[in-house]
Amino acid sequence: MKWLLVFTPARILPDVNSLSPEIIDSLAEPASPQPCGPPQKPSKQAIRTSLKASTLDGVFAAIFSSTTSGILLVNFLLQVGASPAEIGLLSSIPMLLNLLQPVGAYFADRTSSRHLYCLWIFGTSRLLWLVLSLTIGWVSWFDTAPHKLLGWTMGIVLATNVLSSLGGASWVSWMAALVPHRLRGRYFGLRNSASSLTTLLSVPLLGFAVSIWPQGTVPGYGVILFLGVVAGIVSLGCQSFMTDVNPLLPQSVSQRKSTIIPSLDEENFHQPVQTSLLKDSNFLMFLLYFGLWTFAVNLSAPFFNLYMLDDMTLDLSWVTFYTSLVSGADLVMLLLWGRLADRLGNRPLLLSVGILVAVSPLFWLGVRTDQLSLWLWLPLIHLVNGGAGAAIGLCSNNIQMEVAPVELPTKYFAIAAAVAGISGGLGTTAGGFLVQLEYIDGLPELFALSAIVRLIALLPLVFVQEPRSQHLLQAIRSFLPFPPQSATAATRIADESE
Repeated sequence: MKWLLVFTPARILPDVNSLSPEIIDSLAEPASPQPCGPPQKPSKQAIRTSLKASTLDGVFAAIFSSTTSGILLVNFLLQVGASPAEIGLLSSIPMLLNLLQPVGAYFADRTSSRHLYCLWIFGTSRLLWLVLSLTIGWVSWFDTAPHKLLGWTMGIVLATNVLSSLGGASWVSWMAALVPHRLRGRYFGLRNSASSLTTLLSVPLLGFAVSIWPQGTVPGYGVILFLGVVAGIVSLGCQSFMTDVNPLLPQSVSQRKSTIIPSLDEENFHQPVQTSLLKDSNFLMFLLYFGLWTFAVNLSAPFFNLYMLDDMTLDLSWVTFYTSLVSGADLVMLLLWGRLADRLGNRPLLLSVGILVAVSPLFWLGVRTDQLSLWLWLPLIHLVNGGAGAAIGLCSNNIQMEVAPVELPTKYFAIAAAVAGISGGLGTTAGGFLVQLEYIDGLPELFALSAIVRLIALLPLVFVQEPRSQHLLQAIRSFLPFPPQSATAATRIADESE
């Protein structure tokens, strides 16, 4: 279910000064020297600089991601002769390789710098895409059969995602350490909005550049891919301005009380993570929901673009236009979802919005190639998917930080990513093979099956407990015309600080 921005930076960067500076002041300590004891918390200015740098990181990473995944990659695979099963298998590789995230968490927690670890892992991973870009140029120059590029693409996707999986949990832990607890919904909403705005502008421009490239779409994609890698390296350079975190240093203050660096109890640090995980029924129930939901979503999600390009034979410019609508809706709604997540909790949003996302594949059953579908039905589907999907992505990330224990956050994030990875990979692979079976009449029936499985996947979420989260009925009552009298702002702030 992201071209470089040249207008006002204020529209791209969230104004971190507006992110409750009194909260940041309470979290920051003066930069006075301490000869001994635990490391100091970053200053208020360091926090603000880190959040701004992280947002810029997300903007340039969105450009890189737009060229190495999504509709541009799917169109390239179709041009080199890939089948639906091969596209499904290729889409499943990044998710299946999330099984390596616990291994990455093991090594990351034994380094002394989150920044250096992420720099080496993601820097190597992104530079490997240059091999595919150069290979496309070589094949195009010597007029070799383009189908040979399919093997190169699968090899690059495999190698780069092995590396990315080794660094995923470390990056999430770094962000969890830098973003104050009470600002997560609001900040990640702003950060994701900046990324969505980048995608909204870059995908149509990149798709148009590929479609009109004089030498053809395949060499055109090679040039666009090279530009994407450059943006990816700039993204990593932005991380140099973020406050580093040393995972080896224990802290005495709990992250649940909004510290900047997560607490690491020395006794629990060396405790096997499997022991504590098996005793944590709440986190196990979250993993059950997360795995089932990822499987159900990926049963159909990778094939919507394929359906428009192959079955409906739409031009790439149409498909990139619809993709930009997803990013536009994502951009508009993320700010709202971030505030609601801080106010109501992540679980109520995942349940309520999840029902809409679950039935959304059924909307595709009425899609045709007539003007009504092209100008109304398809744009409406993508706007709904973008707006509702923004809530799912934001709250799924934030609820992991809420329900995971604070003693070993990296390992728990890695396990959640591994569960989602294998279930998502199985979903994509199953969808690719199911659509080719005789008793599945094409992609529309696969979409209907995905909707049923998505609704079933929401059931375990009912039993997940999230700290500071309202019950679903309370969340619904808050939107009624005459809700119960609410507490004053001062009372709410006092409650949040408890």
